[in-house]
Amino acid sequence: MILLAIETSCDETSIAVLERKREQFILRSHFLASQISTHAKYGGVVPEVAARMHVEVITPGLNAAIKQAKLSLKDIDAVAVTAGPGLITSLLISIEAARTLAWSLKKPLVAVNHLEGHLYANWLPNDKNHQSTIQKNPFPALGLIVSGGHTELVLMTKHGKYKKLGQTRDDAAGEAFDKVAKLMGLGYPGGPILSKLATKGDPESYNWPRPMLNSQNLDFSFAGLKTAVRYYLDTHKVTKKQLPDLAASFEQAVVDVLIHKTLRALKQHKVKTLLLAGGVAANTKLRHELGKAVSKRHPQVNYLQPNLKYCTDNAAMIAAAGYWHAKKKNFTPWQKLDADPNWELA
Repeated sequence: MILLAIETSCDETSIAVLERKREQFILRSHFLASQISTHAKYGGVVPEVAARMHVEVITPGLNAAIKQAKLSLKDIDAVAVTAGPGLITSLLISIEAARTLAWSLKKPLVAVNHLEGHLYANWLPNDKNHQSTIQKNPFPALGLIVSGGHTELVLMTKHGKYKKLGQTRDDAAGEAFDKVAKLMGLGYPGGPILSKLATKGDPESYNWPRPMLNSQNLDFSFAGLKTAVRYYLDTHKVTKKQLPDLAASFEQAVVDVLIHKTLRALKQHKVKTLLLAGGVAANTKLRHELGKAVSKRHPQVNYLQPNLKYCTDNAAMIAAAGYWHAKKKNFTPWQKLDADPNWELA
């Protein structure tokens, strides 16, 4: 099966052609256009600007992806598209492109949840031999989704079946990273800049709060941590030399909470696999320390993390998730496809 996938849920335009062959995924092409330099001047994503830039890039991107895959549009078996969650103005661009392709090519259409796509980034090849490290039957699996808009723990019992175990009650972890980076004057996108700065600091230099660490549920909260940093910056004269320590200790606080809650979920639910997913899955400290903790406390669990290039928003992960829906013929008629900016995974 060969799928064409389109992703424009926020500020990145991505198109991928993915082939499923001999129980493995082969990424035939992957087009990605970032808008970071444009939105940096505003300190965040401007929805209307993002949508206009998607319009400018999506057709050239589609042509580039098909050319790189050395195929024609007629060779595509199905079209997969992110239908939500995300910015409504951005989602509509890929929705209309996918609807038009499905109608004109008479191909089936698959609507994919963006968070589901992040989980399925773990099914994408991790090396040049097109091999994925995921087991043939990884279920039940626990997914830790950590991004700018979401922080959730999800139980995955089989392909397409999810149960939400916990979620953030306020800010997502990635959102907290970006807001604290902005308070520190680090620029945009703040999260990656803060994490890079943190490598030069001492994670034990500041004792920031770990919200909800001792609560018995699996929910998260990061607004209080962000506010604690803000009050400190408002009442203390922080020098440039102190910023690495502040960044490192803040990052450590977030990672501690994420790991603690994940270990609690693993204790409460017997699973075969732990899947790290989302943009914050690219965070080096989280990847390393979560793997170390799982290996020590739950060595029977297969811990997986996606290739770094598939952590942020991309169409390859949407194609991977879309394949399993297409395999079950879980299609959406092009006339009924619509964007759902608040689409819940479970």
